[in-house]
Amino acid sequence: MNEDVLSTPGHLISLAARGFARLSESRLKPLGFGVGQLPVLVALQNGKASTQRDLARFARIEQPPMAQMLARMERDGLIERTRDPVDGRSSRIVLTKAAGEGMPQAITALFQGNREALTGFTDAEAGQLVDLLKRLIENLDQIANAEASSAD
Repeated sequence: MNEDVLSTPGHLISLAARGFARLSESRLKPLGFGVGQLPVLVALQNGKASTQRDLARFARIEQPPMAQMLARMERDGLIERTRDPVDGRSSRIVLTKAAGEGMPQAITALFQGNREALTGFTDAEAGQLVDLLKRLIENLDQIANAEASSAD
């Protein structure tokens, strides 16, 4: 059996992810945002998280890289930190007014990029792709959690 490793789902998804990242970065950068900041921006905008720990969990990244990202975002005027009134050791994080005002345009640009990338796909195919990718991500999360548990 002669399998082509460059035609495996993992490799193709990696290529697609890099393509989406390049496209998104080129559209977000002029607006003052970075593609890596997207989960944080969305979580803060939608009220899904307001602490570094919650944002790291939401974005599925470790605490140290999240701390670095938040420091850069604060430096760039995208977020503000305030002391948590309940837990003085913790900070609450919110979008700045400028970031909040720029988000609608950024989201529009991202949706436009997705539409362009899915040119030639029917709505049903695009929906199926999203459903399949969500299932794939769930499987990968389960594998990672099982491996992390067995390593402990």
